[in-house]
Amino acid sequence: MVSKELRADLQLKWQRIQQAMQMVNADGCLLSVDVNLFYTTGQIFSGYFYLPSQGEPCFFVKRPNGITGSNVEYIRKPEQIPALLAEKGINQPNKLLLEADELSYNDYIRLQQLFNPKETGNATTLMRNVRMVKTPWEISQFRISAKGHAATYAEIPSCYRPGITDLEFQYEIENKMRRQGSIGIFRAFGANMDIHMGSILAGDNAEAPSPFDFALGGQGMDPSCPLGANGTILKEGTSVMVDMAGNYSAYLTDMTRVYAIGKLPELAYKAHQVSLAIQHEIENMARPGTPCADLYNLAFQMAEREGLADYFMGTKQQAKFVGHGIGLQINELPVLTPRSKELLEENMTFALEPKFVIPGTGAVGVENSYLVTNNAVEKLTLFEENIIQL
Repeated sequence: MVSKELRADLQLKWQRIQQAMQMVNADGCLLSVDVNLFYTTGQIFSGYFYLPSQGEPCFFVKRPNGITGSNVEYIRKPEQIPALLAEKGINQPNKLLLEADELSYNDYIRLQQLFNPKETGNATTLMRNVRMVKTPWEISQFRISAKGHAATYAEIPSCYRPGITDLEFQYEIENKMRRQGSIGIFRAFGANMDIHMGSILAGDNAEAPSPFDFALGGQGMDPSCPLGANGTILKEGTSVMVDMAGNYSAYLTDMTRVYAIGKLPELAYKAHQVSLAIQHEIENMARPGTPCADLYNLAFQMAEREGLADYFMGTKQQAKFVGHGIGLQINELPVLTPRSKELLEENMTFALEPKFVIPGTGAVGVENSYLVTNNAVEKLTLFEENIIQL
């Protein structure tokens, strides 16, 4: 099904999942959501991936035709799976894990009834926890995305011309993204999180609250997608925050940079420098074992000390986090919130985004993606961090 290199990576992932399964006394794990299928098989197909707590996985495929390999079985419906497992000598699970947070109610009940386990657990929680710590192959994919991300951002000034709107500016950036190799999909965990390739916020639109669980909002171009650019004209004294997805591989880097139309108020430049100072202090503090809550608290305390707490992570609606895990989805674990119980671990990847919104001007601040190493953090997204004049 996959290359020799990727198969070695998948076997490492299967081992990690099985270890996590054994910790919760689960006998089997059945996955069908696209992100989990890619994580465990290296591709996306219509069907199911079944992993027993010991032994090799099975791949039950409905579409597309032509997938081959060990333990690949073509099926028409999931009701065929229990008999096929029995033919392979795999016992029915007493405790089965299903993607309870992602399956529809009907699919969940259907799978539960056809396996009829004594107990059903939540595969979504288990998989999100396993996916927090990245494999060497995954880390190599982040480096590919980070390189493409920076290459695109270097072209952003060429996208600007006087008098355009934030939407017109974004269209040009999206074109550059695709030409640099962007896959063009923005995967996020959770309901009602659909956006297209990223977000651009200009002027007062940066204050507009959004129902989406992202750091900042924006009105968006239509009520059906209330986030990001809304047609604001890029005029003198406006800041333009560019937060476009780094999906130049399946693994998403997250990077935000600020561009200015003319000269901004001094408060905007001050807030931006505080954002950079917060980033610097967190870089020095973050390492394996560091509580994620401590990183948020440090960021907020610095903003408060500088008299900028009212602008930190929004104005009319303030986000209560300053960073988040990244991976196949843009909002993975861990999350840097004041109530987080998570500790950083080696080979976690996360985005750090201390941002401020200045009324009448727009958003300022910085966001970068990091890899947790054995004794520090490594910045993956390398590009100019000061406010860039357009």
